[in-house]
Amino acid sequence: MSTAPALDPTHTALLVMDCQPAILAALPEGGDGKALLGRVEGAIAAVRANGGTIAYVRVGFTETDWDAIPATNKSFAPLAQHRVMHHEDPAAAIHERLAPQDGDIIVRKIRYSGMSTTDLDQQLRERGITTLVVSGISTSGAVLSTVIDAADRDYQLHVLSDGVADPDTEAHNVLLHQVFPSRAHIIDTAELHALLRAE
Repeated sequence: MSTAPALDPTHTALLVMDCQPAILAALPEGGDGKALLGRVEGAIAAVRANGGTIAYVRVGFTETDWDAIPATNKSFAPLAQHRVMHHEDPAAAIHERLAPQDGDIIVRKIRYSGMSTTDLDQQLRERGITTLVVSGISTSGAVLSTVIDAADRDYQLHVLSDGVADPDTEAHNVLLHQVFPSRAHIIDTAELHALLRAE
């Protein structure tokens, strides 16, 4: 069983990152995006039921955003060049199974970290959030960048081991087992339920 501390829902937010049709489509066939969505859906319901905050992060670009990406940006220049992930494209919307509700935080980003090009940090602090439970795609992209960023901002962090996924299974495993534990508690969705009830 995890040694993670119990979660106080009033100070806890579940981050749901990049759960968008275009990004889910990049997962390997065997990775089963539907099962991942089901686990994240359950985590959202559990955090909501206990009075916690849900914060959605999605990637999406305007014409101005694309034009501002320099050719030197290895990750994002190709997206700008091919004009993909327009913020109004249905493929860039939050997946319908995870639809936000009134009162949820929703931010749109144009880089990997959920905090680097958004006011997410400010919105969380305004609500008194000190603990983040991180879910989403991809482990080596949005999740990695956000975990490092949030750790540097002194949030207490939990990463949902079965609520994150990556096209590269090897990178996913190295991050979960060797990189994230120095910055976050690694828990699964079953442990999340237990930690929410442990208060």
